[in-house]
Amino acid sequence: MTDSRTTMRAPDSWIAALRMVVGAWFFKSIITKIGIAFAGGFLPYPVASGRWQAVMPKLIAKYAADNPFPSYKGFLLDTVIPHSHVFATLTAFGEVAVGISLLFGLLTPVGAFFGTLQVLFYGFAVQQQSSGQQGFHVMLFAMMITFFFARAGRRLGVDAALRARWPSSRFVRLFT
Repeated sequence: MTDSRTTMRAPDSWIAALRMVVGAWFFKSIITKIGIAFAGGFLPYPVASGRWQAVMPKLIAKYAADNPFPSYKGFLLDTVIPHSHVFATLTAFGEVAVGISLLFGLLTPVGAFFGTLQVLFYGFAVQQQSSGQQGFHVMLFAMMITFFFARAGRRLGVDAALRARWPSSRFVRLFT
């Protein structure tokens, strides 16, 4: 008779590995979308990079041009593009935060929740571009939902250490 743990080959570890790969993919935004500004000419702080702030409105205009959802197209054209500096900052920092959460298994349900929102927003923006775009965002959506409900940070993540350190904490039980 075989042990079910042997047969399944530690699915929680594989979900954790997948979580880390997806987290690394989101975290790469720290290189591609985050820059450094200087307060007072000497104190560095992170900002959305100038390159990302310049490119994002062009991408949004391209995505909106053929978007089949009139209300979402209107949102992209009338809200996102006129306030592209705000949305560039939100997307850059949002992707990095989701990346940190998933890569390190830190407050994973929170990261997966916000990752799900990002994937939905991005998917609605680009879904008409190609079937590859559709499939990519559907897969990311499925992974985010899996990470959320599997509490994927409890294996090979900081969430496991938080739960071990503060097992009776309501905050830890809710957000890990």
